[in-house]
Amino acid sequence: MQITIGIKHSQRELTLETTETIEAVRAKVDEATAAETPLVLSDDKDRQLIVDPESIAYIELDPAKEQRRVGIGLA
Repeated sequence: MQITIGIKHSQRELTLETTETIEAVRAKVDEATAAETPLVLSDDKDRQLIVDPESIAYIELDPAKEQRRVGIGLA
């Protein structure tokens, strides 16, 4: 699943690929905003993204979007 996070007062977005479900990500977002603690998400390569919940403008969760692959496959 691809997650895109818009940041207030910034033209750039944060994007990451994760194997977590939509429900798991929504629970993390709800918990971070309710407790006013940083939102911590992990991507497919176990890298962590830590975002201040007050700076989040929006979060887009797209389970169908697959990352484009570039390159030549040799069999």
